[in-house]
Amino acid sequence: MELTFDLGRRVLEQQPFSRLLGAELTRLDADGAELQLALRPDLLQQNGFAHGGVVCYLADNALTYAGGLALGAAVVTSEFKINYVRPAIGSRAIARAAVVHAGKRQAVCRCDVLVQDAGSEKLVATALGTIALAGTKND
Repeated sequence: MELTFDLGRRVLEQQPFSRLLGAELTRLDADGAELQLALRPDLLQQNGFAHGGVVCYLADNALTYAGGLALGAAVVTSEFKINYVRPAIGSRAIARAAVVHAGKRQAVCRCDVLVQDAGSEKLVATALGTIALAGTKND
């Protein structure tokens, strides 16, 4: 099944954790995927910046959406690596992902996570992941 923006939004709405965080799918097109969320106080760690798990969540989901563009809607993250480059301090977090290479069963994707504050964006993390076609319940 082809992954479209409308389907992508419906899938996100079906994920209780994504709803809990307040994530929004803001772009899904031939160039890749973009997820955003407001950095509320309950998503911050003790030093006042976004918890690493929040940044990691954004990268993981954005990578999977990008992979879904290449492989179809039924995909999962097989693995990924994230590098945090600075504290995520800002009002909004944005994850932008795109396919680096796609085969028949898996796609390698790259994601940058940025924070927005006062109209500017700063890179806070970058991730590289492998997205694979989802197996069946019996796999």
